[in-house]
Amino acid sequence: MLKARTLLLATAAAAMFATAAHAERGSDGQLKILYWQAPSILNPFLSGGTKDIHASSLIIEPLAHYDTDGNMVPALAEEVPTVANGGVSADLKSITWKLLKGVKWSDGSAFTAHDVEFTAAYCLDPAGGCNAAERFQDVTSVKAVDDHTVRIDFKVPKPFPYGPFVGSEAPIIQKAQFENCMGAKAPTCTDQNFGTIGTGPFKVVEFKPNDVVLYEANENYRIADKPAFASVLLKGGGDAVSAARAVLETGEFDYAWNLQVEPEILTTMEKKGKGEVISAFGTSVERLMVQLTNPDPALGDKRATYQDGKNPHPYLSDPAVRRALSMAIDREILVEAGYGQAGKVTCNVLPAPAIYASTANDWCKTQDIAGANKLLDDAGWKRGSDGVREKDGVRLSILYQTSTNSVRQGTQAFIKQMWQEIGVETELKNISASVFFGGDQSSPDTFQKHFSDIEMYTNNFNGTDPENYMLRWTCDKMPSPDTQWIGQNMPRYCDPEYDKLAAQLAETAAIEERAIIAKKMNDMLIDYGAIIPLIHRGGVAARANTLGGGAYPNVWDATPWNIQDWHRKK
Repeated sequence: MLKARTLLLATAAAAMFATAAHAERGSDGQLKILYWQAPSILNPFLSGGTKDIHASSLIIEPLAHYDTDGNMVPALAEEVPTVANGGVSADLKSITWKLLKGVKWSDGSAFTAHDVEFTAAYCLDPAGGCNAAERFQDVTSVKAVDDHTVRIDFKVPKPFPYGPFVGSEAPIIQKAQFENCMGAKAPTCTDQNFGTIGTGPFKVVEFKPNDVVLYEANENYRIADKPAFASVLLKGGGDAVSAARAVLETGEFDYAWNLQVEPEILTTMEKKGKGEVISAFGTSVERLMVQLTNPDPALGDKRATYQDGKNPHPYLSDPAVRRALSMAIDREILVEAGYGQAGKVTCNVLPAPAIYASTANDWCKTQDIAGANKLLDDAGWKRGSDGVREKDGVRLSILYQTSTNSVRQGTQAFIKQMWQEIGVETELKNISASVFFGGDQSSPDTFQKHFSDIEMYTNNFNGTDPENYMLRWTCDKMPSPDTQWIGQNMPRYCDPEYDKLAAQLAETAAIEERAIIAKKMNDMLIDYGAIIPLIHRGGVAARANTLGGGAYPNVWDATPWNIQDWHRKK
């Protein structure tokens, strides 16, 4: 209670300061933000890319956000429902949200509970492949009780009923705009997906996919004197180093996101005095996602799809190979070379909060080349004349892909060398981040299609409760043509025992017991080798010295979650 009261006081004080700092909407001109991973769509339900979720968060909002401390704070709702305030039923099988009155969409029409009800139907349509589907786990109905009240019912008691509509991954979209874009039609609605109407502080003026988004202040935004900026230019593309330089050295931009840049380079740039490097640790993990199905192009539509377990990968289906790949990696070198203080060695895909961090996989912290070689020898993988191992005519030859970035290419080079020591041949591929993390259903190079053997990227989750995050690897979350290639289970991992633990987690209230279950789920993924964690990453950004108002990495939500409060320092 004391913590909540302190948070409310701090939030109120911040709001008062922000109001005092700018008395008129749009008085601070244009804000320039640089995302070296350019947005490709402005509908987060159709993309798993963080940059698309962030770009959308200036426009569309959830019922509640997570602040920079991981606390839930209302956005389109009057308050966060709890059992104590009557918003969550005593049996934990329903949650009722009271919506703010007087909220308008940027087109001037009224925002109502019917938009919330529609958004659930949009995401729950089985033919649509909604990227936030795990947030609606166990939901049986979402109903508009009246224009300003929404009730969500669950088929089981939900000790943590805040999956739907909390955080920027699951915002509300306008029924009038998207009602003809249900199911399989969703990706075809270009006008809607590129020109999304929202209730947020900004609206879209121009969107060039994989390049730039121009926003202007939403004249219908509910807070009269916000946002402080008249417009926002969100520029995409380039690389992390040039993004850092644009803020820290040249001063062309006000904020640069996700600076996966060698630490010594950032330190040198910061000395120019135009801006500062800021960072925060949350749940982000740079990981290798192992392809457990066969990605052979000759398979056509069956390529990289599960097929009820009848389409296994020719060599990564061997647990000895998966374990040896992890054992051969020296993670300390990867941290030292690419991350410095912004990285830590991790053996978990769920590294935080601390209560959820397992120690069962700590064997991965120590490189073991000899052990990896013995494991492959014992499994019958013999070295050929060129040093590459093979078995039954199958070579250990890996296609290893990731997004284009100097740190990632450096990590790839290190790992290729380490795998060479155990007789594994590696072909490296890097793809423009805008494409790799994009939502283009026609591209063969998205991270969800995973038409490779190993792919590497970072991901995390909104908030501090891992339930929805761990649901990403249940059997029904695999990307495939049937889901429009939407889904977060990139390895195509499927274990009924894992799914049972997911169901158990959803019904467990005590945080200590939830932690035990979540750790078991993490350990199953790591022990199986579906995911090979590398580095627990801090969120690193660059901010101009002139920028204030809470412009800071939010590792629990989208960084622009509070962009209505960003302003120029006076």
